[in-house]
Amino acid sequence: MRNLTQAIADWITAGGREMGEIRIEPTANGFVLRHREDAPAGEATFTGPEAARDLAHFDDAGNFRALKSAPNLRHGWRLTLTSLAELRRALDYFYPAMTGVWLSHQQGSLGFVPLRTTLARQTGMYAVTKKISDAQAQTMIGQFCRSDGGCLKRILWPVSAGLPVTSLPAEKFESAAPAQELPLLCAEACNLLVAKARQVVKQSAEPA
Repeated sequence: MRNLTQAIADWITAGGREMGEIRIEPTANGFVLRHREDAPAGEATFTGPEAARDLAHFDDAGNFRALKSAPNLRHGWRLTLTSLAELRRALDYFYPAMTGVWLSHQQGSLGFVPLRTTLARQTGMYAVTKKISDAQAQTMIGQFCRSDGGCLKRILWPVSAGLPVTSLPAEKFESAAPAQELPLLCAEACNLLVAKARQVVKQSAEPA
């Protein structure tokens, strides 16, 4: 089994350069990270992996980013790192657990959890999510998880066994990515989607 740091090193050597909205450039002294849409000039400069934690917290307008895989990472920064270990830590601050999920998928050990299974485990105020209909779930996923404004992760889970998600484009479910890209993979619905499911069910139960 490959060490995660070594796996990232192998990916970089093979031409890996992008993860989510981040562009990674190897340098003689380590690595430089910036927003993939930014030109390499005039950015504010940061150093060390801990700076990535702060950069990941807010969007361009200063709003808190509750979902780190949303396509709203702030622009205008340059992060310098001195080693592969620092790169691994920085990427984990930007996209928590995603490098580990990627490696597990590469090794064939990553499972997925259908949405219905996730909702069946909910208790307390979220137990009501079990009542969401298939049609409501499809609409909710199509709106909440879309890549243009929702989430950049590629979905690996179905609504339930035998019922795939049909409300998003086919590429949203492709786990393979170009060699230069480290894909963000979603093996189970996140807590924000579960909260959205509660909202959908509660709203549908309200009198017209």
